[in-house]
Amino acid sequence: MGSDGIPRYQQVARAVEQEVLGRGGSKVPSAREVAAAHGVSVVTASRAIQVLRDRGLIRTVERSGSFVTPAPGPETEAHLALVQRSTPGPWLSASLAFTRAGFAAVSRREGLRIDDGRFHFDDTTRTAELRRQARAAAHEGVSGIIFMPSRYSDEAARQDETFLLACREAGMACVLIERNLRGWARRLDYDLVAADDLDGGERCTAHLLQQGRRRVAFITGSPTSSHEGRLAGYLASIARTPGAGPPLVLELPGSDRPGDAYAELASRLADHRADAVVCYQDYTALGLILELLNRGVRVPADVAVTGFDDLPIGQAYSIGVTTYAFSAETVAIHAIRLLRARAAGDLGPPVKVLVPGTLIVRGSSGGEG
Repeated sequence: MGSDGIPRYQQVARAVEQEVLGRGGSKVPSAREVAAAHGVSVVTASRAIQVLRDRGLIRTVERSGSFVTPAPGPETEAHLALVQRSTPGPWLSASLAFTRAGFAAVSRREGLRIDDGRFHFDDTTRTAELRRQARAAAHEGVSGIIFMPSRYSDEAARQDETFLLACREAGMACVLIERNLRGWARRLDYDLVAADDLDGGERCTAHLLQQGRRRVAFITGSPTSSHEGRLAGYLASIARTPGAGPPLVLELPGSDRPGDAYAELASRLADHRADAVVCYQDYTALGLILELLNRGVRVPADVAVTGFDDLPIGQAYSIGVTTYAFSAETVAIHAIRLLRARAAGDLGPPVKVLVPGTLIVRGSSGGEG
């Protein structure tokens, strides 16, 4: 395990990718060469190479070695649209950029065209306008829609449904990323690629319990599949840990002033004598940390905190946020594969692809990674 909590083989995989990026057809160093160059065992080097192979970045030719997968030529270029309906707030731009960067990396490597400015609508846009935009996109060659639904309100969810239906009517395949359409236990009507939220909730909670915490709370934000999975993981970890206190689930209060919401959360955690908390997102974790420190509550000595998503702001302060991280690039790879399968005529039922993540331990929770 590296000092930043990322397994060594994944660190080596990233380094090898950077070394050979853009060298279409170039030979990839052997496992022994990678091991020698990075000071790791051959087993670790082999795992790193397998990561790149699983992601489709390299291909192995029997008795010849591994080579960088060449990017497709212009004749195979696909035209897709990325639409993100992220929750309004001070974190909006950074959240959108996290996903956008993953798709940009894949589009460069695979010769795709992914347009993230194609559609413009909000909760008040009329159905006729949504259909017009969908027909125009299909006419101009857009074959698939990569869509992050809103989790903000029931009105936004209804608009999401209308938009997706308009895209389907225009002949474009649709795949959801990060979460299903808003609603608890919502039926899956479209393909979905998301982080393994259940695993994340379990790992964050187990880490806190292993540090000796016994009153661990969970903060959720809205009725979506991502929060539902993270909550389920939290509850499972609490249930199977002897000596753990009863579950404590709090919802982030709605407020025009985020500071008021964090103040209310901090007060409720104090009332319940919580000594740790799993937050559904890094920004919520950081906002709570700042409120706790302002009250003279020591983090992590008095209250340990974890988040999700490994957003950049989680490392922007002296107390880094312990987080469950996943690869936006891997999400992009699977989303594009699903769209290609649908375009090729796959009429099977909707599928959900879970992208495994990694717990990155930082100062907000204490302990070792």
